[in-house]
Amino acid sequence: MIELFQHALRLHADPSRVVVRPFHLAWSRNGGSRTERIVAAVMSLDAAQTRAELELVLKDFEARHWQTRRVFMTRYDEIEDMLGIDGSEIGDEKRQLIGAYFCHEYSYAAAALMNPSAVPHFDQSGMPAGSQRILMSLRAVGEGHISSVAFREGIITDGNQLKLAPEPPFATATDAVGIDEETLPEGPITVFRHRDSTLSGTVIFPITAAQSKGLEDLRLVQFTHDDGTVEWLGTYTAYNGSVIQSELMRTRDFRAFDLVPMTGPAARNKGMALFPRKVGGQYLMIGRQDGENLFLLKSDTLTHWDEGQKLLTPAFPWELVQIGNCGPPIELDEGWLLLTHGVGAMRKYAIGAVLLDKADPSKVIGRTREPILAAANQDREGYVPNVVYTCGAIRHGDTLFVPYGVADSSVAFAFIQIGSLLEAMG
Repeated sequence: MIELFQHALRLHADPSRVVVRPFHLAWSRNGGSRTERIVAAVMSLDAAQTRAELELVLKDFEARHWQTRRVFMTRYDEIEDMLGIDGSEIGDEKRQLIGAYFCHEYSYAAAALMNPSAVPHFDQSGMPAGSQRILMSLRAVGEGHISSVAFREGIITDGNQLKLAPEPPFATATDAVGIDEETLPEGPITVFRHRDSTLSGTVIFPITAAQSKGLEDLRLVQFTHDDGTVEWLGTYTAYNGSVIQSELMRTRDFRAFDLVPMTGPAARNKGMALFPRKVGGQYLMIGRQDGENLFLLKSDTLTHWDEGQKLLTPAFPWELVQIGNCGPPIELDEGWLLLTHGVGAMRKYAIGAVLLDKADPSKVIGRTREPILAAANQDREGYVPNVVYTCGAIRHGDTLFVPYGVADSSVAFAFIQIGSLLEAMG
């Protein structure tokens, strides 16, 4: 019998979590002329009018956001550069007010919080024996059903304890340098966490045209390269409202994040999960190319993925509709532990597991016949009912820590004894 402990903590969607984001008038019809008109109107205000209007804005918003005045000044600098304004004679109050007209408040997790993944934190200093600092990514869904990537730091222990770092009162969005206001950028891009912002208060929003409607389901993995260096990689789905595209997030310090489109026929699908190291001299992924089965993908590069070989097909009643991965494979002495999700009758989701051969992951050693986790009565209601789903678990000693989404609405946590899980595989 699988030994599973469900933690009492639950994270929920929270409309009070807001960030200030650029308001891009230039991306709509006649945006440039409207931008010029607004700037001209503010420039025509006298000093008293400017001060009064700015004080009204700050009264409404300064207490809700971190370094609001600096955000307005930064946004003004972008508008000045776009319009080619000589701002040497423009005072700070007028600059801040212009910047405010080109910002808006966005509630990034108002609709849902779901589909987390977990990796070892990059800073393990000061951790006592039996404890590990972790880092989680979460899919946050806000206005317009646009998905972004949020983060949360915490500590887990060998006593099945979990303590999350508190969220700062103000959240900040990552910034990209040199974005053209006239068009949505294409291709690879690098975004940066603000130097004074904690990771638990940082949100990565869509930047490029391919990402314009969402960054979905980041599957993080701590990847060890052949030379021993460590990089945190994550596959996610970029969505523009009609087309999906798998992309790769890369970071070594969680200060700068490279967001890189992947190429090849396999990258046109979602739900790709990267192995934490090369196997047999190649990069490996688990993916679902046909919407039904799981495939093993191989590549000589991290960014190009051709079609792979079929690895698993639905076998049990709880997964007959389709199966998929639930995050990157986890290396054990016994083999590669892969969490899976299955969809059964009434589109009910459940989480299972398989064990793959360590030297040749195309060989399936074991598989759970029954789900590890399934939507229970208290977990069925939400944005999308009857769903449990994770984008990545983490090994901690003899235990598996599994953060998972519930009904696409909240995030729950479980600890699973690995030995009992392996024993349950037929």
